[in-house]
Amino acid sequence: MLAIPLLALIDQLHIVWLVVLMAVFGLMSLIHDAAFQAFVPRLVPTGLITPAHARLDQSDAVAQASGPALAGGLVSLVGAPLAVLVDAVSFLVSGLLLSRVHVQEPPGRSVSVRGVPGEVADGLRWVYRHATLSALALTSHAWFFCSAMAGAVVTPFALRTLGLSPFGMGLAFALAGVGALAGSLAAVRLGMRFGAGRVVIACNATTALAWALIALSGGGWPGWALFGAGQLVFGLGLGTSNANEMGYRQTVTPDRLQGRMNATMRSINRAMIVVGAPVGGLLGDAFGYRTLLWVSAAGFLVVAVALGLSRFRGARLDDAYANPA
Repeated sequence: MLAIPLLALIDQLHIVWLVVLMAVFGLMSLIHDAAFQAFVPRLVPTGLITPAHARLDQSDAVAQASGPALAGGLVSLVGAPLAVLVDAVSFLVSGLLLSRVHVQEPPGRSVSVRGVPGEVADGLRWVYRHATLSALALTSHAWFFCSAMAGAVVTPFALRTLGLSPFGMGLAFALAGVGALAGSLAAVRLGMRFGAGRVVIACNATTALAWALIALSGGGWPGWALFGAGQLVFGLGLGTSNANEMGYRQTVTPDRLQGRMNATMRSINRAMIVVGAPVGGLLGDAFGYRTLLWVSAAGFLVVAVALGLSRFRGARLDDAYANPA
């Protein structure tokens, strides 16, 4: 992240460098997320995994609500490269804080490069042969594909089609953080009452509604308000879903497979972003941003229906707690 403002300073910030830097950033994010998600069950007992993820989601939602508005203001005041410098400092602070978290972990196993294919195979077998995780994984991959397509065009749609300023777009995106905070506050209670499976399925349907609202939005205050409402609904569904999904899949997975399960799902989800983003950009250029947003909304609805027809609809947190892996 520090390389971006430095390259901009010497007038060498080109698209090729951005692609390379984002590839490195994506790789580090994937490794971080697999380790981070596997670390949470080491910090809290099984029965508190879902509430722990809900608390993490709440702090994340506060950052999502304030971050886009701050970013929009910074970009308007000092330009994008210096705004990225602030982002780089935030990652440094995050690393320093995480370095102070200590927990007793089981002795590690020696792992060689030659053993990596076997480790990968273990993760794949566990995820895609599991009665409920397989459906969740496959629909999650489709969800990320649709999200990447929509994400590729939502910024130019907001700036060019709707006429929002960078600051106004940041405020609209901040509403997703507000929604995520509200959703995460209710996530555990909803999951225990209705079942994690039904909550996640309903949230996927809510995501389809959110992108439909965004696709319906237009210029001027009424259209901008509709765009903001779509962001709010999107965050609400995401905040409610994540803690239930993470809590369930980590509770039904044995400790020795936590990292491999998380890495398997996150790797293929990220692969869907790699494929979905350029597809979304190409289709958006060919058929228009609004059309692509409607296609994405329909895709999210298909994901919700497919997951609703699977065995995951009966997944419950209390059952997982009673029969931990």
